[in-house]
Amino acid sequence: MMEMDWTNVILGVLTLLGGCGWLIDRKKHRQEIESMKADIRQKELDLGTDFVKKFRELIAGPLEEEVGKLRNEVKDLRNAIEGVYDCSYRDDCPVRKRMRKQSAGGEGKSLWHSDMRDKGFGEGSGDGRTSRYHS
Repeated sequence: MMEMDWTNVILGVLTLLGGCGWLIDRKKHRQEIESMKADIRQKELDLGTDFVKKFRELIAGPLEEEVGKLRNEVKDLRNAIEGVYDCSYRDDCPVRKRMRKQSAGGEGKSLWHSDMRDKGFGEGSGDGRTSRYHS
């Protein structure tokens, strides 16, 4: 009977040690999981930062340039429209004709192309007038 008691004691101690080992492993496992979650969060932040940089570089920058160009074209167009009524050639105004042609034809070009300047409309036309339509 004594042997059975020692066997029970040994089995009890082994069970107790196994349970303590399981608890320690469980705590260690939870710490590893938390560490992995923190690493994942950091990687997500890094990816987000990289995405924002690439977005600014590839999309926002070119769009800002395009918006700037469009603003300049709108400014030129506004100045031209305001100046149509002051023009001495108001009845036979080439700018007015060009604007009508563009709105009817749907051309996507700017109002002030070199071909208009070459025809004598704009700065340095030779007649002593200077254009207020160009910057």
